[in-house]
Amino acid sequence: MLAVNNMTQTIVIFGASGDLTSRKLIPALYQLECKKRLEHPLHIVGVSRTPMTDEQWRNKLGETTQKFIGTSFDRSKWESFAPSIHYFSGDVDQPETFAELDAFLKTLEGNSESARLYYLSTAPTLSPVIIKRLGESGMSDPSHGPRRVIIEKPFGRDLESARQLNREVYDSFTENQVFRIDHYLGKETVNNVLVFRFGNTIFEPIWNRNHIDNIQITAHEDVLVGHRAAFYEKTGILRDMFQNHLLQLLTFVAMEPPARFDADALRDEKVKVLRSIRAMTCDEVVANTLWGQYESYRNESGVDPSSRTATYAAVRLLIDNWRWKDVPIYVRSGKGMGCRTTQIVVQFRQPPHMMFGSGETTSAFAPNRLLIQIQPAEGIQIYFQTKVPDTDMQLRQTEFKFNFSDSYAGELPEAYQRLLLDALHGDASLFARNDEVEAAWQIIDPIQRMWDEQIMTHPDSYEVNSWGPPSADDWIRRWGHEWFDLCPVLH
Repeated sequence: MLAVNNMTQTIVIFGASGDLTSRKLIPALYQLECKKRLEHPLHIVGVSRTPMTDEQWRNKLGETTQKFIGTSFDRSKWESFAPSIHYFSGDVDQPETFAELDAFLKTLEGNSESARLYYLSTAPTLSPVIIKRLGESGMSDPSHGPRRVIIEKPFGRDLESARQLNREVYDSFTENQVFRIDHYLGKETVNNVLVFRFGNTIFEPIWNRNHIDNIQITAHEDVLVGHRAAFYEKTGILRDMFQNHLLQLLTFVAMEPPARFDADALRDEKVKVLRSIRAMTCDEVVANTLWGQYESYRNESGVDPSSRTATYAAVRLLIDNWRWKDVPIYVRSGKGMGCRTTQIVVQFRQPPHMMFGSGETTSAFAPNRLLIQIQPAEGIQIYFQTKVPDTDMQLRQTEFKFNFSDSYAGELPEAYQRLLLDALHGDASLFARNDEVEAAWQIIDPIQRMWDEQIMTHPDSYEVNSWGPPSADDWIRRWGHEWFDLCPVLH
């Protein structure tokens, strides 16, 4: 990581009164402070329209931080941390706000060199405005210390809007100042995929088309759309989950080992994967994708009674490179599912010759599988065949488990802790680059466009608390495979 040489560290959060700030950002910064990982002098400045004093905002954040952190909250440590928190009331639509904010920050910083991190925790429509104002006011100029900006997803709603957003960003910042955040990449178990693959020589020889039959990536949520319905109507499952979270997981599973572990080398390999995913014709989109909608979705407040918005999707992708040629990767996600789980299943090929049993008995043997649980029961499971004792070569599937909760004391850190710290240090390894974002949209756009154009068809209906549309099982069987449905066991 790149150090900031003990200069003043300033974190400016636009959209300070929003849910993300109180639920994730401030608790993450408080926990980093408790671990003594933040540079000092430190100033955390919240910017929002609501008039409020420093003390009012500190008190409010103290309550919410205690609520979201729980028993690990320490009142005395909070009282020590709170004086670094400040509040600035201003309207980001007004150019003069930024001149006043800059003067306010310089007063806090004592007009000395400072490292500033701007966090855009606002509605996506405000991001271009804030970025433009930061550039016009000179607040993006790194002459007096590093100036970095974190942009929350979504990065556009299609390829063209993503390109437009990138152009607007580059009017004020250079690429090495920009951190496009996807909180999935801050999860310990996602990072562990890289360590699992590239830190253990026993897996690398079999991590290819010669030994792997298919890969399944699942990100299911048990919650309904609820109060996000108005937003979701304009977004849908592909834009909400696939373009960012799921394709990021796919790149970690499928990428080649980078020559070195740094931001450029790592992201170069991820982009290569995305650019190698086979493009689909209209007919191929119909065959290789499936969309669904939970039964009560149209009853949600703010949803069109005739809505065709997908709350479930399954997509079959192929990567045209040497390692993965003709290995299908099934990616699926849904709302209102029977359990909450994000998991990666690597299914290996059957042995070329099975000497145990015959006929139907042989074909019923479950293949070896590797299960990586991203959340909530973080860990790794390997499924393999063993002999049942005191039988005549009867086999059964056995599993070997590794759970983070069993091996490490304490709770796993929230993703935002890792990502905020990396951004403060200028390490962009776990943030999306411009070409990565655009490559992902090039995969998703044709699918979304085809779904939008199928005016006479509707998403397949499914019951809440299920594994999705019944048609999803028939769909994957067409390709000769079965879903590996497993709810995580929480300890």
